Amino acid sequence: MHELLTYLPDFANALLVTLGISAAAALIGLGLGFGLNALRLAVPGFGAVYRLYVWLIRGTPFLAQLALIYFGLPVLGLRLEAADASILALALYSGAYFAELFRSAWASVPDGQLEAARVHGISRGRVFWHVQAPQAMAFALPLLGNQVILTIKESAVTSIITVPELTMTAGRIVSTTFSYVLPYALLVLSYWLLTSCVAVIASTLGRRMTRHLRG
Repeated sequence: MHELLTYLPDFANALLVTLGISAAAALIGLGLGFGLNALRLAVPGFGAVYRLYVWLIRGTPFLAQLALIYFGLPVLGLRLEAADASILALALYSGAYFAELFRSAWASVPDGQLEAARVHGISRGRVFWHVQAPQAMAFALPLLGNQVILTIKESAVTSIITVPELTMTAGRIVSTTFSYVLPYALLVLSYWLLTSCVAVIASTLGRRMTRHLRG
């Protein structure tokens, strides 16, 4: 019990760091993914840029992308703190996956609805926001929740560049105390709590949006 109480403050601080980095990266990644999908639909020729970005990000390990941003940007005169580099790398990484989720969600909207909207002279912008977006978001919410969970778990990689998040904290405690079971048990529990909260929130929002559309 004394050992547990000794570790809890460190894990509480690390939990906040992990939550902050993951939340910031997920929000930026969501915006990036949504914007990329919108540009793909609205701008002729942007599809090639979209496919190249998704292909590069999804085809390379996140660790390599993180190292390139953290160690490569200073060569260009832009030096970021470890936490800022982690948020940027995670946002760019998750943005490609969010973009693909939005693409599949928009593709789930029946073509007949879009054709009916065009026949009635509804503008492309109004079709996007009032016809496609509500249905696509209801379809995408569970998938978006899963991607946020993956972003949280990928944040463990940022321990490589000394971000004091959960994984680095557990490793530091193990290296100084040579106690393995309790620190790693707390690590697993912390990630489980974070991901379970995200899953519950995404499920609740999905049910509410589905009921709204049916109503």
